[in-house]
Amino acid sequence: MREHGEGGISYGVSFGGRETQDTIATGVFASRTAPDQRIARMLTCSLQSGSNGNAIYVEAGRTRLLFDAGISGRQVGLRLARHGRAIRDLDALILSHEHVDHVRVAGPIHRMHGVPVYATAATLRAARTNLKRITRPVTFVAGDALRIGEATIHTIPTPHDAADGVCFVVEHGRRRLGILTDLGHVFDELPGVLRGVHAAYVESNFDPQMLADGPYHPDVKARIAGPAGHLSNDEAAELIANNGAHLRWAALAHLSEENNAPEVALRAHRRRIGRDAPLWVAGRYQVSKMFEV
Repeated sequence: MREHGEGGISYGVSFGGRETQDTIATGVFASRTAPDQRIARMLTCSLQSGSNGNAIYVEAGRTRLLFDAGISGRQVGLRLARHGRAIRDLDALILSHEHVDHVRVAGPIHRMHGVPVYATAATLRAARTNLKRITRPVTFVAGDALRIGEATIHTIPTPHDAADGVCFVVEHGRRRLGILTDLGHVFDELPGVLRGVHAAYVESNFDPQMLADGPYHPDVKARIAGPAGHLSNDEAAELIANNGAHLRWAALAHLSEENNAPEVALRAHRRRIGRDAPLWVAGRYQVSKMFEV
């Protein structure tokens, strides 16, 4: 895995625990050469990931994007600053769905810094209590491809229990990054989406036994594990194992604090994919390092 700059703790290792100039990955995932520096670069980091708040930063050449804004505005600013970036430089804030852990500070970021907000019309309606006033939002239909600066963002409808949820593939030059969280279940299009990207954030929300033994009400447990909830560690591992041949890395994302743990998620994935799989966990309380796609 290619990493850049300072960042918080990242759980996981690259293949063989080391990286050379020319090799990104070997072993279980297909061996691939390092990105050609003549090809436009795409960088990304997780500002935070989990039911307590989500935000993912993507840099496509000179275009700077924020996907979801479910953490405090102060933390968005501080965590971007760890990598020498700033909220005021964002070209767009793109919302996946209306749940508060994804939209908490989208409104303030828009109003204070003039960052355009992109969302489906149904998401904007469902999130209006949290968003409040949004001036000239850019609406799209789930399934649309958005052109923002140097990036193309492909939106994919999901069966998550939201008004009109989507996940994303970000394309820049010949690089493609998947932002695949809040998925509901492994829907028909998802394996093909994963096969078409070079790196991905993949939801790995819960450990089935921890969920079963945990304190949640049975209705909540059924919602989480149901077809409109979240992917388990085992479901995510199976998805990656069967469709991740070209991944340079995969970030396990949206882990539950009560029903999962980084080491539990990694163990489940390595059991299915292999010990040396290029995995890392997007943290619930810290910014990640900057990774190249």
